[in-house]
Amino acid sequence: MMVPVALLLLGALTAVLAPRMLARADWPEREPVVALWVWQCVVAGVLLCCALSMTLSAAAAWQAVRGHLFAPAPHAVVEAYALQAPAPWAAATAVTLACGGVWTAAMLTREIALARARRSGRRSELLERAPLLPGEEPGADRLVVLEGERPDAWWLPGQAPRLVITTAALRRLKGRQLDAVLAHEQGHAQARHDWLLHCSGALAAGFPQVRVFAAFRDEMHRLVELAADDVASRRFGRLTIALALVELNEDRGVFGPCPTPQAHVPQRVHRLLSARPRLTAGRRLRLTATAALVPVIPVLVTFVPGLRALG
Repeated sequence: MMVPVALLLLGALTAVLAPRMLARADWPEREPVVALWVWQCVVAGVLLCCALSMTLSAAAAWQAVRGHLFAPAPHAVVEAYALQAPAPWAAATAVTLACGGVWTAAMLTREIALARARRSGRRSELLERAPLLPGEEPGADRLVVLEGERPDAWWLPGQAPRLVITTAALRRLKGRQLDAVLAHEQGHAQARHDWLLHCSGALAAGFPQVRVFAAFRDEMHRLVELAADDVASRRFGRLTIALALVELNEDRGVFGPCPTPQAHVPQRVHRLLSARPRLTAGRRLRLTATAALVPVIPVLVTFVPGLRALG
C-alpha cells in the first residue's frame, strides 16, 4: 500500500517544485515551444500520479477491482503491492480521486462548449457585419476584412477557419507588417493553441485552489503568444512583428503606466527587440528529454514492485 502514497507525494512534489523552477528559469522566453512542452509534461505527470494512485487505491479497497486489474499477473506480483490488507483510507482516496477525474472531464466539456458558443456567436456577428454576396459560398475566403475604427486582427478557428482584420488595422499596418500579423495568427492555428488554452482553462476553473493549474493556464496564454511571435519573426523579422504589435495596440493604453488586460504586449515587444539568442540545439534536446521523463517516472514507480517480484 505504499505505492499509492508514494504516487500522491510525487504528484504533490511535482506540482509544487516544477512551477517554481520554471518561474526562476530565464530560458522559457527564449524557447517558448520547449517551455510549452515542459509545462504539458509537468501537468501530465501530476495527473498521471493521481490516476495511478486512484487505480491502486481502488484495487486495494475492492476485491472486484483487484481481480480485474491483476487478473493476468502471478500471485507474487499481487503480494508485492501488499493489497490484501488495505489501509482504511484506500476507499476514500480512490473515490476522491475518481470524483476529481470526473470533475476534470466535466470542466473540459464545459470549456469546449463555452468556446464553441463564443465561436458561434462571433461567426454570427461576422456574418451580420460581412454578409455573403450573391453567388458567394460560405467559407470560401479565409481572410475577412471588417469595417472598424479599432485596429484589430484575430483568428477564428473551426471547420472553416478565418482570419479577421479590421480596416483600421489595414490602414495602420505598413509594408510587411500585415504579412507578419497573418503569420502570427496562422502560427496559432497550425499549432492548435486553442486546445492548450481549453485544457489549461478547464483545469484552472475546476481546481482554482491548485496553484500548478492556475500557473499552467497563465503560462499557456503567455507562451502561445511568444511562440506565434517567433513564427512570424522567423519569416518577416523581429522588428516587423514588433512594430505591428505597437500599431495594433498603441491606442489601447497598453504602453502606459496603468495595467491593462493586454499588459503582456509591451513585454512581447521588448522581447522581440532585445533579440536574445536561442538556446543551442543540444540544450533544447536535453530540456525536451528531461521533461519527457516527468510523466514516465510515475509509471516506473507504479511498476517497480511488480518488476521486482518477477525478477
